[in-house]
Amino acid sequence: MNPIDAIRPVEWFFLLYFIFTTVFYMLLNYLAVLRVFAHLAETALEKFSVNYTGLEPPISLLVPAFNEEKTIATTVYSLLQLEYPEHEIVVVNDGSTDGTLETLLREFECEPTPDVYRRDLDTEEVHATYRSRTYRNLRVIDKTNGGKADALNAAINVARFPLFCSIDADSILERRSLSRVVLPFIEDSRTVAVGGTVRIANGCKVEDGMVIEPALPTGFLPLFQIVEYLRAFLFGRMGWAQINSLLVVSGAFGLFHRATVVEVGGYDTQTLGEDMELTVRMHRILRAARRDYRITFVPEPICWTEVPEDLRTLRIQRARWQRGLSESLWSNRRLLFHPQGGAAGWVGFPFMVLVEWLSPIVEVFGYAYMFIGLAMGWVDLPVMLVFLAVAVGFGTLLSVMGLVLEEMSFKVYSHAGQMVRLFAIAVIENFGFRQLMSVYRLIGTLQWIFGARHNWGDMQRRAPWGPDGSTKISATDES
Repeated sequence: MNPIDAIRPVEWFFLLYFIFTTVFYMLLNYLAVLRVFAHLAETALEKFSVNYTGLEPPISLLVPAFNEEKTIATTVYSLLQLEYPEHEIVVVNDGSTDGTLETLLREFECEPTPDVYRRDLDTEEVHATYRSRTYRNLRVIDKTNGGKADALNAAINVARFPLFCSIDADSILERRSLSRVVLPFIEDSRTVAVGGTVRIANGCKVEDGMVIEPALPTGFLPLFQIVEYLRAFLFGRMGWAQINSLLVVSGAFGLFHRATVVEVGGYDTQTLGEDMELTVRMHRILRAARRDYRITFVPEPICWTEVPEDLRTLRIQRARWQRGLSESLWSNRRLLFHPQGGAAGWVGFPFMVLVEWLSPIVEVFGYAYMFIGLAMGWVDLPVMLVFLAVAVGFGTLLSVMGLVLEEMSFKVYSHAGQMVRLFAIAVIENFGFRQLMSVYRLIGTLQWIFGARHNWGDMQRRAPWGPDGSTKISATDES
């Protein structure tokens, strides 16, 4: 047999893999489109009324903070402006080495207060609890460093209300965020978790802790990530929620039923992807117990967060995300094809393994094989062109579809020039950026396989809503 003929199946594997993933994403997008327009019809009258029904359950807002001295005050002020009948804010200082605690105590006139609560979840030692004299719904917890998951568990212990909302310390919520994200809990008593859309704050005009004018950043990296986030949230998560197979509720903004989270053991302190791991574990345990539940998603742009603007930070973030994905899938592998797994175990979980987890491996080696093969004569030029048409062409199609749906529905970026730039970015990102992200994710996969030490590293971020708008280091490694 001709050696070249012997490796033809490899070419077919790469081609069929890209076709399979694209077709699956198209089906997911179809489900998302149906749900988005149904949701818009359901909320069409919202803008004409700001009255509350009186049925809204009280919510505890949990904010884990580690070395967030520059932004923590602005973040808390933005949360104090939220329009919601009853909510409390619990900020957890997780052993910060900067002035995070001092800033909180000074800015909000906090004083030590005895706090009696049930220790439902084991955490590192809590040193003290404080309550603001100015804002009676604000409490501050000071504890030994244990990581973000441990800080969230400590906040869950202290939380007084039946629902809690986890929020990153450098995120901004819109004023009516809670009233939107709580709706699934009001409409369906089976709801145990709701994810909200996360948008990118880079380039936006921020005043008094609120985004007052959505705008586009100037750099290419954050622009690429805007298109990514549109695909991931508007299409991906909305589509999965349609079949109750949403396997990740973002740690930047998610609303949970406290008793259910405590029942499944709280956040796992041994994983980097504590948000996804908790969501998958909830599916696994509740499915095995034959519980009737819903984990769903709200599509409005209700949370703004900052994304990396340099390659080093982006590499750290994407490798960390991929490690978190790997840990979450492995630790909950019993959900895969479980007899009671439902759509989550038979559709969502296999997709995460075959597409989200496996894709960086296939993509990196697929591109390497095709280009090296073309140079060495293993791969014919027509085969190479077909491969690029599938990999790049379909990728561009998915990105453009996300932008079209955004323009037809929420129209966050209202200026024509902004959409033109985003459509251009949706094409350009397929020529280098997406491939680079696959390399970064492959690094994360290898780190997980070879057991590299958990280390989030120093995340270089700009703090556009901080008191001075200066660049800060957010050292989010809390291990």
